[in-house]
Amino acid sequence: MSALPAGIIDRRLSALLTSRASEEPVIALHGPRSVGKSTVLRAFAERAGSSVLDLDDPAVQAAVASNPTVAVSTPAPVCIDEYQHVIDVLDALKARLNRQGSLPGTAVLTGSTRQDALPRTAQALTGRLHSMTIWPLSQGEIGGVEENLLESLHHNPVAAVDAIPASTTTRAEYVDRVCAGGFPLALKRTAGASRNRWFDDYVRQSVERDAVELARIQQREALGKLLDRLAGRTGQVLNLTNAGEGLGLSLSTLQDYATLLEDLFLIERLPAWGKTLRKRAVSSPKLHVIDSGVAARLMRISPEKLATLEPTALTEFGNLLETFVVGELRKQASWLDEPVTLGHWRTHDDDEVDYVVEFADGGVLAFEIKANESIGKSDFKGMRKLRDALGDRFIAGIGFITGTRSYSGYDDRIHVMPVDRLWQRV
Repeated sequence: MSALPAGIIDRRLSALLTSRASEEPVIALHGPRSVGKSTVLRAFAERAGSSVLDLDDPAVQAAVASNPTVAVSTPAPVCIDEYQHVIDVLDALKARLNRQGSLPGTAVLTGSTRQDALPRTAQALTGRLHSMTIWPLSQGEIGGVEENLLESLHHNPVAAVDAIPASTTTRAEYVDRVCAGGFPLALKRTAGASRNRWFDDYVRQSVERDAVELARIQQREALGKLLDRLAGRTGQVLNLTNAGEGLGLSLSTLQDYATLLEDLFLIERLPAWGKTLRKRAVSSPKLHVIDSGVAARLMRISPEKLATLEPTALTEFGNLLETFVVGELRKQASWLDEPVTLGHWRTHDDDEVDYVVEFADGGVLAFEIKANESIGKSDFKGMRKLRDALGDRFIAGIGFITGTRSYSGYDDRIHVMPVDRLWQRV
């Protein structure tokens, strides 16, 4: 995979942020550390003729904490980076909105934790704060392509599948993309030791500093070990009891620690979807590390190891590829101008669909991800059952493969396409 382009990358969320700021009083842009929130905020502030209060700067943080009312009294939009360091700015913004009215574009904030993980005072702007999430770079953003697969499949799945019939992406290229992930600072490093050091430092800072700042955990070492174990289970149904075996933590503590890792945007629990469709549907979430590059490093997996055809390497690549594809679909879903429901579908009879996207109109797209060059009829067993259960609500099912060809009409409303369609314009 080519190196990250020089200069500022055009983030798809930027245009959506500008549009939403014309309607929403306060926008909070949440996401992992080092994902590019500050860059997006600075660009927004520059276009708006405003400046940014960086609360990661100790001096600025102390000044704002001493008088948050003054800090948020500047002309709109008030732009604050890492607002979770001085939560009182939310109360100050609430007071401003109470005085001046809930005017659109009053403030844009960024934070490196999920809003609902913050103290109760963070709910001060309930009803007047719109939350958006910025994820690591998509493959299209890295390559300068405005990908649109989800939108295309929603409107005309057959045309989307047939738009680009052949792929030239090799398995080795897929491996490189999966292991690189989407963090800008990691992608600027040379693959190998330099990039691995960045991943190690990122995880260490998240566990030893950010986690302690957000919650007064008692066992940082156990938290780090739990993260390592969860990374090894990425792409699988979450079983905390199994993952925490031998760590000396109660189930309630394991649940708290998993929530903390999710609040810090290290992992995601993909909820079970469609639990009412079948009586034997599983309600357990599926686990994914937010970034496939972080997952690969936590698992101590290199591109060289994944290039082999050993059974263990094949299994690991399958799980990592699923996490990678789920991440790309999640990013595309976050750019849509309509709310969607995301999840996975699985039954106790082992029928499953890796990823489900339900649109506001009730239509459903389903995705199955295979780290093979082809896909067999048996691989669509769960998807066919989901299609039959949904009836007309089932828009299309897609089987992603690492092969070169697309096949529309593989089965009724079920199609096959290479994984690289995710970062092409169709």
